[in-house]
Amino acid sequence: MAKLQLKAKEIRALGYDEGPVVSIAMQVMEKHYKHASKEVALDILKSVLQSPNDFAANDVLCKIANELIEEQPVPRFEEVLREAGIPYNVFGVSFIEELAIKQMNGAMQLPVAVAGALMPDAHAGYGLPIGGVLATDNAVIPYGVGVDIGCRMCLSIFDIDVKELTQKQQFFTKALHESTLFGAGREFEQGGEHEVLDSPAFKDIALLRQLQSKAARQLGSSGSGNHFVEFGEVVIEEADSVLAVPPGKYLALLSHSGSRGMGATIATHYTQLAREKRLLPSSAQNLAWFTLNEEEGIEYWIAMNLAGDYAKACHDVIHAKLARQLGRKPLRTVENHHNFAWKEMHEGREVVVHRKGATPAGKDVLGIIPGSVTAPGFIVKGLGQQAAICSASHGAGRKMSRSVAMESITQHALNAELQKHGVKLLGGGLDEAPFAYKNIEDVMNAQKQLVTAVGRFYPRIVKMDGGTARQWKKSNRKTPGFE
Repeated sequence: MAKLQLKAKEIRALGYDEGPVVSIAMQVMEKHYKHASKEVALDILKSVLQSPNDFAANDVLCKIANELIEEQPVPRFEEVLREAGIPYNVFGVSFIEELAIKQMNGAMQLPVAVAGALMPDAHAGYGLPIGGVLATDNAVIPYGVGVDIGCRMCLSIFDIDVKELTQKQQFFTKALHESTLFGAGREFEQGGEHEVLDSPAFKDIALLRQLQSKAARQLGSSGSGNHFVEFGEVVIEEADSVLAVPPGKYLALLSHSGSRGMGATIATHYTQLAREKRLLPSSAQNLAWFTLNEEEGIEYWIAMNLAGDYAKACHDVIHAKLARQLGRKPLRTVENHHNFAWKEMHEGREVVVHRKGATPAGKDVLGIIPGSVTAPGFIVKGLGQQAAICSASHGAGRKMSRSVAMESITQHALNAELQKHGVKLLGGGLDEAPFAYKNIEDVMNAQKQLVTAVGRFYPRIVKMDGGTARQWKKSNRKTPGFE
């Protein structure tokens, strides 16, 4: 059968205007309908022209439909900030930088703000500071969530003698190298499979359609910066009914990473849309929001939740791979998001709670608060403190910017600190040296009314971006699981 060949004048005769849409229509039809008759192809093009919105979700014809759908002008709303911001609580104020407090003050002037709190690990960010918690009235702020949407901590506790971390260090090092890859933009040559990739949101939202294949190739990978996968020792001194792990010392696996390129693209795209829609003073532009009644707000909410599910899937894949290498199922897994927004009740009303670099700490909710490469992390149980909007810190928090750390910390000093604490570091850089972070003990003391520590995690073998690893060829085609 002869391949389909169309002429521009035949497409224009259907009513298509002069412009790129004619050549796009020709390319799409000749590529995807090459064995169709010309009559059938022209009938399809006629249907798309008559009702382009009906084809906007079609994997093939959407390219033509999107050219035909007239872009409606975005309504713009001039927003007025409150002269005096809503009061909020600050935990650990003595070691929080002034710029972070200034940013939080600005967030509390938003007309949609209901309540706020600043965690003891806080430092400056874009829009809402890292460590900022903001409750809003039916509004979601993309930069109030952050760029790495759904960034997550995940801890698996194994009934394995911790002495093996020293006795079989080479085995654990090799396992870390083989079970994930690190770095901005890094991906496997072949995509993995996981039910999260089958979410209908990938078809329903145009932006997400473009991200699905990359998400598949990054499934089970980790980011750069402070993201890590590490083996260490968990110490539980007293029994806790919520944690439900007997007192003792255990070998454990801890990971920290988020939604990779997908989350960053979602954050950037919707922040730009929000800034175009809401006219705010320059100081508040990165706090532009959508209401959850607006189409963009509904889309962002769906995309944000998908990114959170994807971040969890990445951790699940990593932990399942390593558990399989260990030949054990974990006794207990503890995990939590930060960089996310939740619908919650606060003082008798439903609000949207943004936790940008903050850990959910509702009553008896478990979470992980890491220290640094050498400092211990904490397994915590939330106390449900409304004064903090049921939140706690998400880590120790930086006290040096990355550039300052690179300029002031030497490799010799880092090596000495690693040796002092018995930590083997695979990758990492001077910007992630422990000296760049606040003292985790001070941070935990500043939030005793927010969480109770029910266990400690001591890093022993830490994998971060920048280490030497084998060349990555593929990821598992099937979702790793326990057999």
